[in-house]
Amino acid sequence: MIDINILRENPEKVKENLKKKFQDEKLPLVDEILKLDSKWRKLKYDEDKFRSERNKISKSISEEIKNGNKKEAEKLKEEAKEIPEKIGSSEVKRKKLEVKIKESLMRIPNFINDLVPIGKSDKENVEVKRIGEPKVPSYEVFNHAELAEKLGGADFDTARKTSGNGFYYLMGDISRLHSALISYAKDYMIKEGFEFVIPPFLIRSEVVEGVMSFEEKDNMMYKIEGEDLYLIGTSEHSLIGMFSGKTVNGKNLPYKITGVSPCFRKEVGAHGIEEKGFYRVHQFEKQEMIVICDPSESEKWYEKMLELSVELFKEVGIPVRILECCSGDLADLKSRSADVEAWSPRQKKYFEVGSCSNLTDAQARRLNIRAEKNGKIYLVHTLNNTVIASPRALIAVMENFQEKDGSIAIPKVLQPYMGGKKKIEVKE
Repeated sequence: MIDINILRENPEKVKENLKKKFQDEKLPLVDEILKLDSKWRKLKYDEDKFRSERNKISKSISEEIKNGNKKEAEKLKEEAKEIPEKIGSSEVKRKKLEVKIKESLMRIPNFINDLVPIGKSDKENVEVKRIGEPKVPSYEVFNHAELAEKLGGADFDTARKTSGNGFYYLMGDISRLHSALISYAKDYMIKEGFEFVIPPFLIRSEVVEGVMSFEEKDNMMYKIEGEDLYLIGTSEHSLIGMFSGKTVNGKNLPYKITGVSPCFRKEVGAHGIEEKGFYRVHQFEKQEMIVICDPSESEKWYEKMLELSVELFKEVGIPVRILECCSGDLADLKSRSADVEAWSPRQKKYFEVGSCSNLTDAQARRLNIRAEKNGKIYLVHTLNNTVIASPRALIAVMENFQEKDGSIAIPKVLQPYMGGKKKIEVKE
């Protein structure tokens, strides 16, 4: 959510940003908000005027009583009785307008960073760099779902019966490999100075609306029927929510937190949910990192967090590339974002395994997260980044470390988390 003062002072800047994001349908919102805001300010002015008038009359009543003019004092008292009703009526109208203004403001996207390439969709995202050498073996690389079943590590058919499409059972060494990735990611982030947190997996609607746009909420979140609770789509939601309504000590910034959680996503309209496998599913586990920092340091942390992702995959031994997301591919709260993609030797192309985002003060404004330093109170900046989303990272390991007979060589950094095991063998 943007600062309404920017919209008041420079509505054309807001409209220009909407055009860069190819959201021309939202252009009328700017003028609608300004009209509502004008009415709000008139009501606020009237309230202040009524209060000032009430104070003035109260003072006059005291003076009349002091001077022995009881009749005049009573007359002023009668006049003063009407003022609270006027204030109350104005307050009711103003608060209704506040709700409308906030709802409309929350539909206006965050200002994009100057470095964001302009484009309509993810097809126009820009490759920044590649890390590691992508290889294609001379032998056939098995589909990860078929291989998982062949290794006795997954059961999709039973999960479809118990839960529906987009679910799976992980078993045996494949489930251990999944846990090894999460455990390794946790230790990696702790080593980098991030505090490890296991957050709540359910959050209230006010937190949901604070961390994401309405469109994301509708497409992603599962709501608990009859309760004001949603299943989280990522631990970022709970971790940012930790700071809701707080004013932190600016001297303690940045806050660096990493959290692991199950993630639940409806994936409304998502292509591939019907396909067997781990790529697009309704439930998975993910290690996330967030940073709450001073506005002057958010770009530095954006680059640092991306670097951490790259180094993690480099240590595991998976080639990756970074794509700078174009304006049309950015979710509304994001000022800047990059996708991290891993190499798929089977498909001979890269696929997304995580994303890093700088949301500047958009989430902080919605959730009222502030810092105080040297007597100044200001909104913080929030950032988030995927450390490991296990199903997709699992696919990357299964493909890049797959041997000719379908066995999987376990990456060296993961072997300690699997009891020293070096290979997942094909079972008869």
